[in-house]
Amino acid sequence: MRRFYRIYLLGLFSLCLTFASAQSTITIEISNLRSNNGLVSLELFDAKQQIVEKVKEVIKDKTCTIVIENLKNAKYAIRYFHDENSNDELDTNWFGIPQEGYGFSNDAFGTFGPKDFEEWLFDLSGDMVIVFKTKY
Repeated sequence: MRRFYRIYLLGLFSLCLTFASAQSTITIEISNLRSNNGLVSLELFDAKQQIVEKVKEVIKDKTCTIVIENLKNAKYAIRYFHDENSNDELDTNWFGIPQEGYGFSNDAFGTFGPKDFEEWLFDLSGDMVIVFKTKY
């Protein structure tokens, strides 16, 4: 009987480690880009608003695909912009209105700027594909 409990506990411990160390991949497809000029600059945040990953990727046929691997299953948020002139910043006019394309996870667009960060958050619990349509 003791041996059964040891094997049971060992199996339970292994199962817990498997779930605790689960790794997932996010494939991000960004479409509706105005041109193939420049790059897409993307930031992936954790639930504490800390940047987990920064990526710059080329554009082909007015779309961009970014793959981020080996992520823990947790809550994340994404923001990106189409850096058409490759100056590493989201260009705005003198009113502060963006002149380059941009987007947020969950399409969290507000009236004057993005919605609260909490509305950007999504749950990652396995491999997923997120499709964005860029706003200009």
